[in-house]
Amino acid sequence: MPRSVETADVAGKRVLVRADLNVPLADGRVADDTRIRAARPTLRWLLDHGAAEVAVCSHLGRPQSDADRTRFAMAPVAERLRSLLPDGRVRVLENTRFDPRETANDPGFARELARGMDVYVNDAFGSAHRAHSSTEAVAHLLPAYAGFLLLDELEHLGRLLGEVERPFVLVAGGAKVDDKLAVLENLGGRADAVLIGGKMAEQVRVANPLSFPVELPLDVVAASSFDADAETQVVDVDAVPDGWLGLDIGPRTARVFAAAVRGARTIFWNGPMGVFEWERFAAGTRAVAEAVADADAYSVVGGGDSVRAIQELGLADRVSWVSTGGGASLELLAGVELPGVAAIPEA
Repeated sequence: MPRSVETADVAGKRVLVRADLNVPLADGRVADDTRIRAARPTLRWLLDHGAAEVAVCSHLGRPQSDADRTRFAMAPVAERLRSLLPDGRVRVLENTRFDPRETANDPGFARELARGMDVYVNDAFGSAHRAHSSTEAVAHLLPAYAGFLLLDELEHLGRLLGEVERPFVLVAGGAKVDDKLAVLENLGGRADAVLIGGKMAEQVRVANPLSFPVELPLDVVAASSFDADAETQVVDVDAVPDGWLGLDIGPRTARVFAAAVRGARTIFWNGPMGVFEWERFAAGTRAVAEAVADADAYSVVGGGDSVRAIQELGLADRVSWVSTGGGASLELLAGVELPGVAAIPEA
């Protein structure tokens, strides 16, 4: 584990904090402030322990053009943070990705970020898998520490990599098996059951790239087209009409998956069971989410769509840990070293 911000002497110091403020925007306002709220404990601790200034940097979106400099400006994020943490010592720097040197991990840009600062704190677990100037290079220029969110993510996700209570059930879904292949191999071989739904289940059925057995859907909710209002029917997986699409696991599969999840003592869920954004194809994802919440287990939910589902269903407080990490979570669980973590001295 990297050394904690709690061991840093910040009284009277100017602190540079790399936070994960990459939040969704709508009509120029923050649409979901979950990540901003997650950054507050570290910022609050710094202020309570006498930091003279806290400069917060983050990327926002993937700016590519001049027009994106308006679309992805940090002003709405800064406004929301000020409302949640009204302290004049906190300021939010402009989007780090407005400077192309950021993603190149340019030492010159890192020196500009570090100029005038005394301490560096990385609390952006969601960006810790990127070797960028604000996540990796700057950590070699200032005394570097890990924030509370970063440490919490490492602790909770790390529990899945050690000895776990059994049965250990892994649930995976989404569109592409390639995106999660490394995690499935690293965790799935240790799990007692691996349940796969979503589009990736079709890929695994055709050509299973995994070195262990998995459980695939028995039936699906088939649709005549990829449309929220398409004609539907529940069919066995080998009876999908030509030209139709499986857009959710079927009710029989949902019952089997939910029973396996409810009986688990350790759970990791990443990826929806279907196109859950459309209510007619959300039942499978809802069944898994409710089973995760009901289980007497250590449960971790990761991945944007899974997190969104568990939050929209109001079940997040019944899960042991909801990871904000996205790609960083997957890489950590795949056994990959995270540059933003490795750059911080060990505790």
